[in-house]
Amino acid sequence: MASNRFNHGPGPSQRQLRVGELIRRTLSDVLLRGDVHDPDLNRHSITVGEVRTSPDLKVATAYVLPLGGHGAEEALAALRRNTRELRHLVAKDMTLKYAPDLRFVLDETFDRMDDTRRIFADERVRRDVEGDEDWDEGADLARDSGPDADDDW
Repeated sequence: MASNRFNHGPGPSQRQLRVGELIRRTLSDVLLRGDVHDPDLNRHSITVGEVRTSPDLKVATAYVLPLGGHGAEEALAALRRNTRELRHLVAKDMTLKYAPDLRFVLDETFDRMDDTRRIFADERVRRDVEGDEDWDEGADLARDSGPDADDDW
């Protein structure tokens, strides 16, 4: 089996990233235009944050969230109900050997960003982050003047 000299690790390949972004844009356009014949789905304004593809490009996982975050479970259920039609509409606008199987997952990126902001807003954490520089300098001084310091080397 030939090795890929450009892919040095477990991360996605350039092709996976390109195809994922193309699917993301196409899926966003399809949802924006309201091409799916489901009033439950058309009632929501859905953001497609990211699409990750499998190495063989046959499975695409779309990370979605309704605008404002309200009705997320209802929107996710509507997307899953209309997966076949969405797959057809996305494949029609793209030139791929296989139409990828679409899977939908709630995008939790914004929740994680809020948690991170909340952590950094904590006074103790802020003190620790700001105090890192003082600690590094103190560690250097302690290492240079410790009891094991050898001036003869």
